[in-house]
Amino acid sequence: MKFGIFIDLQLPKPWSQGAESKLFNEALEQVELADRLGIDYVWVQEHHFLDEYCHSSAPEAFLGACTQRTKRIRLGHGIVVMNPNFNHPARIAERLSTLDILSGGRLEWGTGESGSRIELEGFGVDFIDKRPMWEEALRETAKMMSMNPYPGFRGKYFSMPHRNVIPKPVQKPHPPIWSACSNRDSLKLAAQLGVGALTFAFVNSEEARFWVNEYYQTFKKECQPIGQAVNPQVAMLSGFMCHEDHDTALKLGQEGAQFFAFGLGHYWRDGTHIPGRTNLWEEFKKRPSSTDKEIERQRKKAGMRGIGNPEYLIENFRALEDAGVDQLILLQQCGNYRHEDICRSMELFAKEVLPQFKKREIEREVKRNEKLAPYIAQALQNIPELSMMNEIPPIEAYPLMWKKNGGEAQQTTPDRRPGMTAYWQMQVGGKRTKK
Repeated sequence: MKFGIFIDLQLPKPWSQGAESKLFNEALEQVELADRLGIDYVWVQEHHFLDEYCHSSAPEAFLGACTQRTKRIRLGHGIVVMNPNFNHPARIAERLSTLDILSGGRLEWGTGESGSRIELEGFGVDFIDKRPMWEEALRETAKMMSMNPYPGFRGKYFSMPHRNVIPKPVQKPHPPIWSACSNRDSLKLAAQLGVGALTFAFVNSEEARFWVNEYYQTFKKECQPIGQAVNPQVAMLSGFMCHEDHDTALKLGQEGAQFFAFGLGHYWRDGTHIPGRTNLWEEFKKRPSSTDKEIERQRKKAGMRGIGNPEYLIENFRALEDAGVDQLILLQQCGNYRHEDICRSMELFAKEVLPQFKKREIEREVKRNEKLAPYIAQALQNIPELSMMNEIPPIEAYPLMWKKNGGEAQQTTPDRRPGMTAYWQMQVGGKRTKK
């Protein structure tokens, strides 16, 4: 089983001057440390307008910094929102390819729809449109990175003419695709589309075994790839804090993990939010004891099993490995975790826990790839052949186009300010005054 870390950039109130800068810089130091320690992945969220819960609204910029500070770790969008109202597909393709080049082919392309009302309506997306928007944009973005030129598209949610979308990624035909999954239905859809499942819901080892088996059975029998390649993998999230003393780990880690769960509930299920005014941390601290006990019970069932001493983590992580989980993503920063505690936790994990899994992972991956090879080959046969353009229509610059279409006959009233007429003629009419 491989391991990743999760960059959520949580920042509970009250906010002091420079707090966001400090948070971002410390997160970059954590990524550098993870790279040195041999952790396999870093996943960076994209969320918008979620005060305190997630200040990671431009993951492509954060990942750009990571490309220059790391050498080995895989750099993952966890996720990039694919809805065209958030991000135009061509811009996504350009950014992904740029990151893949800058990282030397280490990018992972996690995708998602977004789900909170605050985010969707902030960008003018109707909740019922988010799934088909994601599918349409994902399919076409994969083509943009794979075709020269991209032949264009007329769809329900976005359209564009033929263009050569550049640069192209190092990884061919495009970086590995993943999809955010919060329930069994979305996990099954990921398998049907041939993309990795990023399961950001906490599950225990018994549930994980069921989810993993269902994913791979679906992939083997029903895969119709949405991209130009397949990426059959299942990654799951776990709370995380490692300390030599188990009780100290719980003391350092429980509250942050509970705040993470509380924030999910606030923005996605049962919260009422006043932008720029609601104090999420204050509400969290005032929660009723009955709610606190329920949160603790749920997290002990799943997410809290990554909080403890090395022996406790080895036991619980081994159960997830035995359940078939391909990657465990560690929620190393949340709530009011201190940077110093995070770094010590990661260092102890790398010293005492990670080596227990590294050797087995190499052997496991070889066996896994051998078993999946015929099913991957079968899935690749189901990718429709790309329809390349036989004749590529030329695109004339505006002045040439206007001149061909009648030039001055199409002109509207020029700007009469001194010196502007010639500029207007050059820009609109295709004319340039002789020197």
